[in-house]
Amino acid sequence: MAPRDAGADVRSPARPGAGRSPTTRARLARSAARRGGTDAGFVGGFEGLLFGALIFIAGAMLVAGVWATIDTKLALAGAARLAATSYVDAANPTSAAGAALAGADIALQGWGLSTSEATVDTVTSSWARCARVTVTVRYPAPGLRLPWIGRVGAGGEVAARASELIAPYRSGLPGTSQCN
Repeated sequence: MAPRDAGADVRSPARPGAGRSPTTRARLARSAARRGGTDAGFVGGFEGLLFGALIFIAGAMLVAGVWATIDTKLALAGAARLAATSYVDAANPTSAAGAALAGADIALQGWGLSTSEATVDTVTSSWARCARVTVTVRYPAPGLRLPWIGRVGAGGEVAARASELIAPYRSGLPGTSQCN
């Protein structure tokens, strides 16, 4: 390697304006300023990233809240269906209401929902062949449902309804089938 001359100009070619005269560098700087090549008025630093993250988090929470309501509705639909089936399959009218509550509780527990917050209403005209039984299950809508934490906040009320017929050819019931 050749020894370096102590009076030599040591400018790096990677530096802007390297190897140019001071007059040329000043002219290039004025030209860049006229074109808008400065950082003045630039948005998109840390505050821009922070605002973007805030929008993302708010949107994710909104989607999670909507999904929690849909998830609760699906759970209640399954609970109402199982409660109605349990009601019409019961041995007698006195045990039918208990069977409907037990069926709804089993379905809600399967979805991880608290059975103490649910209300189950059963409507039927009579305990006879072809009688329609309608079960409505209601549950408070979660504001936000988070994993490992559970429900956060409160919403309205979510309800689901299911309907079944007592079997027309079922044994143990008096009378004949009157289904239309």
